[in-house]
Amino acid sequence: MPKITEMFAFVVADKNEDDEGVLAHRLPDGGWAPMVGADMKRIDSLRIIADDLSQLIGKPYKVLRFKLDGEVK
Repeated sequence: MPKITEMFAFVVADKNEDDEGVLAHRLPDGGWAPMVGADMKRIDSLRIIADDLSQLIGKPYKVLRFKLDGEVK
C-alpha cells in the first residue's frame, strides 16, 4: 500500500457556503462512513453514492483535496 500524501473528501454546504460538512453514507450494519479517500480510484468508486445523496438532499457536492502538511502527535 502506498504512503498517503493527500486525502480527498466529498463536501456539501449545509446552511450556506461557509458551513460545510463531509458527506457520509449509511453502512449495512446501521453505522455511518465518511465519504473520503486517499486516491482518485476510491473517490471515483464513491461518486455514484455521492450523486444519489446529492439528489436526495437537494444540494450539490464538491470533492476537496487535502495535502499532507505534517503529522499531528
